Amino acid sequence: MSGMIMLVWNVLLLFADALSHEDFDACKNSPCQNGGVCIRNKGDYTCQCSNSSQNGRLYGGPNCTVILQGCERHQCQNGGTCSPFLRSSQHRYSCNCPEGYTGTRCEISTTFSFEKSGFLHIETALEDTLVLLNITLSFRTVQKTATLLHCEVDEYVLKLQLQNGRLRHSMQWGNNNQSDLVDLFQDVADGHWHMVQVFLYKSVLGLDLRDPLCTAKTCHKEALVEMDLGSGSGQSSFTLIQSVYIGGTGNGQVNPDSYFLGCMRDVYIQSRPVVLELKVRAEQFGVTLGCRESDGCEDNPCKNRGKCIGLGWKKHKCECHRPYEGSVCSEEHIAAQFGNEDVESYAIFYVDDDPMDTFTISMFIRTRRLNGLLLVFSNSTSRYLHVWLDGGKVKVQVNHFEILQGHDRVNDGHFHLVSVHVAQGMLTLLHSARTQALMASQGLTVRSGDMVHVGGLEDRKASLAFRGYFKGCIQDLRLNFNHLQFYPISTPLASYRLKTIVQVTQGCTGDNYCKMKPCLNGGVCYSMWDDFTCSCPPNTAGWRCEKLKWCELSPCPVNAGCLTHAQGFDCVTNVTFREGNPIILFRGNGKIRRPLHSVSLTFRTRSHDATLLHASRENDFITVFLKDGQLVLELQSGTNFSLCVQSHRVVVNDGRWHSAILSMNNPSALTSRWSMVLDERRDQASISYNSSGDLGFLREDTDIILGGWELNTGANLDGCLGSVEVGGLVLPFYAETELNMPRPQEEKFLRTSGMQNLGCWSFDICNPNPCHNGGQCEDLFDLFKCRCPADWHGQICEVRTDACSSNPCLHGACVIVSEGYECVCESGYIGQHCENKEDVCVGHKCHNGGTCLRGIKQYACLCPRNTTGALCQERMAEMPWYIDRFPSPRLPVSICGNDKWTYSCFNGGNCSMFEDKCDCLPGFTGQWCELELDECASGPCLNGGYCRNLINKFQCVCEISFAGERCQIDISDFYLYSFLLMWQNIFQLLSYLILRMDDEPEIEWNAANDE
Repeated sequence: MSGMIMLVWNVLLLFADALSHEDFDACKNSPCQNGGVCIRNKGDYTCQCSNSSQNGRLYGGPNCTVILQGCERHQCQNGGTCSPFLRSSQHRYSCNCPEGYTGTRCEISTTFSFEKSGFLHIETALEDTLVLLNITLSFRTVQKTATLLHCEVDEYVLKLQLQNGRLRHSMQWGNNNQSDLVDLFQDVADGHWHMVQVFLYKSVLGLDLRDPLCTAKTCHKEALVEMDLGSGSGQSSFTLIQSVYIGGTGNGQVNPDSYFLGCMRDVYIQSRPVVLELKVRAEQFGVTLGCRESDGCEDNPCKNRGKCIGLGWKKHKCECHRPYEGSVCSEEHIAAQFGNEDVESYAIFYVDDDPMDTFTISMFIRTRRLNGLLLVFSNSTSRYLHVWLDGGKVKVQVNHFEILQGHDRVNDGHFHLVSVHVAQGMLTLLHSARTQALMASQGLTVRSGDMVHVGGLEDRKASLAFRGYFKGCIQDLRLNFNHLQFYPISTPLASYRLKTIVQVTQGCTGDNYCKMKPCLNGGVCYSMWDDFTCSCPPNTAGWRCEKLKWCELSPCPVNAGCLTHAQGFDCVTNVTFREGNPIILFRGNGKIRRPLHSVSLTFRTRSHDATLLHASRENDFITVFLKDGQLVLELQSGTNFSLCVQSHRVVVNDGRWHSAILSMNNPSALTSRWSMVLDERRDQASISYNSSGDLGFLREDTDIILGGWELNTGANLDGCLGSVEVGGLVLPFYAETELNMPRPQEEKFLRTSGMQNLGCWSFDICNPNPCHNGGQCEDLFDLFKCRCPADWHGQICEVRTDACSSNPCLHGACVIVSEGYECVCESGYIGQHCENKEDVCVGHKCHNGGTCLRGIKQYACLCPRNTTGALCQERMAEMPWYIDRFPSPRLPVSICGNDKWTYSCFNGGNCSMFEDKCDCLPGFTGQWCELELDECASGPCLNGGYCRNLINKFQCVCEISFAGERCQIDISDFYLYSFLLMWQNIFQLLSYLILRMDDEPEIEWNAANDE
């Protein structure tokens, strides 16, 4: 029985134990904190901690109570996200890399770019033969057709390609031209990133596009293929090599255009990343790390200032400036040269479309010629449009009517874009897109079948009517958008047909003008386009070095000046004539051919009557002379009458230099009136009444005399002559033998006789000095002038000057002294000439800060407190404490005077009937009552009593032991009396303090002139 009971108890205990284990819940008490999730595990639990931040922190540990600190100093790069965790109670972290990066710290880039013909080649051994291909990658491109992957395994070739922007995955086996493929219909050549996976697993060929908008139906395709690689688990006794080309098919690629152009990232082959930085065993060509997100304009592909327009990622097009064409504006239109070596050339084009009545003709032209025919448009009946050059400017004529002309020249040897635009009945002429002129052009239309003549016409006479054939270059000639090509370029262009081309050469080289050796005198010729320039030696000048710079060769004597002209040079100087000295003779050299119709000369003299120039031959003569100091011309040539020209009212014998030009008014006439211009004052020219011929009789066998009248007499000119010219030819003061080299000019005058005194000099009239009393002599050419001291005058400073005769003293008396004069000024005025009013306060002597008060002829000092005296120089004793220091003013001030001047009466004084005096109250005195009588001056207070000066009286303030009106009573021995006197004094003091006493500063006037 007991055994049965034990058995029952055991069964009950086992059942109870089972129930207890079944009912126990370890997560019942929520052991996981901070958002952790509790997971039961056979009577235990595990906490799965939250990946979300809890109050800004992440937690870990068994119950998610440990703050994770692994990310506090993490080293995740390139935007990688840090994830902290605990491992064996150690704080750790891991990096979650963004797309395009890998590595424990996201430090490795998986992005690379494919340039032109670039690819990446990788060979790996397959570990599982059942999976021949498993590649995942992301790419971006705008290329519509390209090879992304090319994989070779045994005899199988697998490709991932773009066809018209769509993905295609294909497989080909052996030499079988047929292939299995799968493709998608999404356009992925849009420049955005796309992720794709291709695989071949067992017999399934798959393509998977993983875009955000994709679904399994739209972006996932599979196909069953036949394979013969054995069967089983995928393990084989041999190793298969997988050869993968990324971005192309290798160096032997048949179609270069199928290379991939774009970027890839996160390429995984058999789940292994392809990273260039890891230097895996791979070949790479034209592959660079990273992916530049820019269009094709970043590298400025357009040449010759072409404008690049971006068309998306890595795509662009070039808008070319004329005259350039091509995909990158690298090809220039070939210029056509007309008139090479001055031959007549032209070209003819057919118009084979119908531009109608709105069209533009444009071209570049380059020329240095002023004239030439550019374009002629004609139809079967007439020539209806002409464009030509006239004077370097473009002209346009429609139907032989109105002519339109531009205002800018185009013949400077540079290219100019010239356009003629016809629209809406108006014709506009433009240079480089700037409007030059416009006019109406009704009915002007270009039709199919019309012809365009360029550079000239077949008919030479018709070309000459429009200034002849064109010489220069024409480039990029267009009618609207159709070209008229003289020599076609490789870029395909819409062009009109060229019918005829005559003597038009290719290029724009210009003629070689230097072959004609145009430079003279050793100049070196340098070719410019259709022109030349000469580099001249140092002693030559001019366009062709035709002008010799003779003066740089120092042909003249030291003291002479050199004048260069086209034919040679002349040496010029001044020459001096004195009465009795020899005259100078000149003659022409017999080779003078030019007309002589002028005489010019410069001179300086003080002679009243003298001959400057004279020449005569038979009845013809010329004389230039002075009469009464005026210049006169007498001339007779080719007539029986002589003419006379005189410088009326102009005296020229003043010792100064003067110039004169004597010339025919009408040089082309047989006879003409003559004019005289002095000192270049053409508005004051003198003109003869009669007419005469030119000076042709002076060309040869005629003596020209300077300085006198006759050959056998001395000079009567006292003075100097400068340059003298006849018909522009110099009369030389030097003989040919006196020059360093002969003058090369053919036409010239020669000096035949006469001894010249070179230079211009006067008599030494200042030696000895004619001026007396210290005067300085000034040489005025044969005349002197004395500059006298201040107290002398006269022609030679012989007369003493009365310095006071000019009344130099304005407000004073003039007194003559040895140094000149001196002014004694009136009262109230100062200065060298008594010109300034005197300020009596200037330099005043008021001491201790006293203020200067201006008066008439004198000043007074307004003294500050505790000072007195005329100049405030005396200090006053400090007043006792019981004396009022700041009394109010007692008496008023009166202002007196008239409209000219005023004065003040102080201390209650009144204005007086007498000028500048005041009537004063008792106790005050002075001119303006400014002085108060000092009743304390006699010291009336005894026994140390303080005297208080009052108006017209005084008051004594006694010491404690004295009393009385003058402090004369000694009360020190009488106590009661002293007590009474003390109260008396206190009463007196209080009475005094009540009184209103004036304690203003004392004013004492002082005559400034008395000091």
